Amino acid sequence: MIYCLTGKILEKSVDSVVVDCAGVGYFVAVPSTTAGTLPGVGGTCTVYTRMNITENDVSLFGFATREEREMFDLLTGVSGVGPKAGLAILSVLSVQKIIFAVSGGDHKALTAANGVGPKLAQRIVLELKDKLGKGFGSSVQLSDIPGAQAAPAGAMQQAAAALTSLGYTGSEAAAALSGLDETLPVSELIRLALQGIGKRR
Repeated sequence: MIYCLTGKILEKSVDSVVVDCAGVGYFVAVPSTTAGTLPGVGGTCTVYTRMNITENDVSLFGFATREEREMFDLLTGVSGVGPKAGLAILSVLSVQKIIFAVSGGDHKALTAANGVGPKLAQRIVLELKDKLGKGFGSSVQLSDIPGAQAAPAGAMQQAAAALTSLGYTGSEAAAALSGLDETLPVSELIRLALQGIGKRR
């Protein structure tokens, strides 16, 4: 198995990159988010890869981080989620946003990905909820959420800032947090708020 590729970029598009490693050019399909973080043609990069072998094809999929590759493995382990759908999801949602969407039961967030309908999104949430809760999601800290670190003091304010940074409006965040115990940790407030949002949708 090819764990990762490090080399010069020969070609690059929004969903693929060709990496020259010791004179061999490897074509790697990537999420658009990964393509956006890589340097331009001529630059040096490292992509963490996953090889997919079928009867008629051998494909390489690449990611900017090991966490993205792990999430890709989890997504493609769900019945009905192929590599293309896995890449599509990672193209529109970061690892952290996928974790929060799944833990909050917000399957509609996953339907933003091309080729992912409501039924498949619900299956992803159902099958990954326990897996993400046991380990993967525990490694994500509040500091990983953009904007949360700059939030004002107070658990409720931090949770509201975190929710708005995830794309929810101020009113949605306020409604989701209303009635929750203010003494709970910020991470628990966010989890409960996301669950409430997911149920309302």
